[in-house]
Amino acid sequence: MSALGHVGGSTGTPAKLEKPRKRWLPYLLLLPGGLWLILFFAVPAIQLFATSLYDPSGSLEEGYAMTWQFSNYADAASEYLPHFMRSLGYAALTTVICLLLGYPLAYAIALKGGRWKNLLLICVIAPFFTSFLIRTLAWKVILSDNGWVVTTLDALHVPLPDGRLLATTPAVIAGLVYNFLPFMVLPLYASLEKLDPRLLEAAGDLYARPVARFTRVALPLSMPGVVAGTLLTFIPAAGDYINAQLLGTNRQYMIGNVIQSKFLRVGDYPNAAALSFTLMAAILVLVFVYVRRAGTDEVL
Repeated sequence: MSALGHVGGSTGTPAKLEKPRKRWLPYLLLLPGGLWLILFFAVPAIQLFATSLYDPSGSLEEGYAMTWQFSNYADAASEYLPHFMRSLGYAALTTVICLLLGYPLAYAIALKGGRWKNLLLICVIAPFFTSFLIRTLAWKVILSDNGWVVTTLDALHVPLPDGRLLATTPAVIAGLVYNFLPFMVLPLYASLEKLDPRLLEAAGDLYARPVARFTRVALPLSMPGVVAGTLLTFIPAAGDYINAQLLGTNRQYMIGNVIQSKFLRVGDYPNAAALSFTLMAAILVLVFVYVRRAGTDEVL
């Protein structure tokens, strides 16, 4: 009995030690990512908020004094409200267009791609093989006054604003849609790829029309992908400034253009930080409301 007790005790001890290890293992796996977020997101965000409260009368040469200037937020919001609204409007329109274009594409790749599925996915992400700036410059050539797009539209007698496409709002929207369309397609594909085709077949067996099959089966099951895709498209589009700078004029400038100018040209760091923090806070509020209304909090 003593021998058996000794053996039982020796085998029970490692089991007791394994439980705390398993309990701490998930936290240890989260540690590298958590440290990364703290160092490269939380700390810069705190520094950005502190910069937004500096005295705007300072400069890089003379330095900035911490005067807790909360009026920087009111001044920035009142002076650049049109740029905020334009950025949110452009981002919303870009997201809607990307959804209308990306959903059929993702649906076709996921359910009809067959052996060409991998090749089609490579075609979707192929624009990422070149830099964002070069892709936008390519659109500047495509939409130029002597480009084939304007020439074709002129031949078809399609009226254009001021007789051109470049330096117009449609050009900026076109650039945004092109650059951010893959961010919509990939989450949609990941969601639709999990869809069991037998569910659509069962809906057809129950005499559901194609529209009903889509609205009652495919769309609800792919909502996590829709929410993720719209967020991944809207958020970077709202802060973009490259497309408005290269494809538009001052009339199409977004809030990102103002922030970039104040940081790198004017050197007005407090107001630039206030604009940045306001944009980030506005996007966070919109995202929270959108996810709550969509009813898919689990995607976050």
